[in-house]
Amino acid sequence: MNFATPSLFHLLLGVMCAFAGHATWADDGIRTERVQFAKGASSATVNGKIVGYQTVDYLVRASQGQSMNVSLASQHTATYFNILAPGQNEVAFFNGSISENQYEGTLPATGDYKIRVYMMRSAARRNEAAPYRLEIIVSGAAHDTASHDAKVAGTDYHATAQIRCVAEPGKPMAPCDAGVKRVAGGGTVHVTTPDGGSRVITFSEGKVSGTDASAPFKVERRDDWSIVRIGAVEVYEIPDAFIFGG
Repeated sequence: MNFATPSLFHLLLGVMCAFAGHATWADDGIRTERVQFAKGASSATVNGKIVGYQTVDYLVRASQGQSMNVSLASQHTATYFNILAPGQNEVAFFNGSISENQYEGTLPATGDYKIRVYMMRSAARRNEAAPYRLEIIVSGAAHDTASHDAKVAGTDYHATAQIRCVAEPGKPMAPCDAGVKRVAGGGTVHVTTPDGGSRVITFSEGKVSGTDASAPFKVERRDDWSIVRIGAVEVYEIPDAFIFGG
């Protein structure tokens, strides 16, 4: 192969070296690619493209207490990324469609983080194409900031309680069973709703960062409480003490 100029050769080499391994495909059709930084580097840039319903999980190994900065640039305005904590396959603690494709924060756990690049359904249905550039920075020393709370006997939760919630149209607020799994700076709240359903609400960096609902959410602060509204119906009242202890 002949390259027109040395600069073109180095550009292509840099793109190819962004990955240390090969792509794999999960059962759900999501393509997985591992990102590893060059020796001594704290950042990597990935240039990619998705078409239609294609989704890519970029795996980044990082440690609890480190800082991560992720940004996605694309001229396709319906392309976003979410970030899933180690061990999570569905619930994201960061949602780029809400936070304008820019994340910066302290990592709550050690393991493989999934940076999931996807296209909104309205554009995916039209089989649109979206080239993008994903920039990832991981810096700082790892340190043990994990919650050492004991778990409630017979459960995986660090605390259980009843919170006020409503999940059905025309129904009043009512007590709902809830459990929280705490990590540094936040955790995940699992709520059993009066209609027999469930909802997961994620906190990171001291505030609500995501839910497992497809509808958008809003958060209102009242004293030491987070009032989480999902879509036009659901409301959850969550005290800080339940998330962070105390």
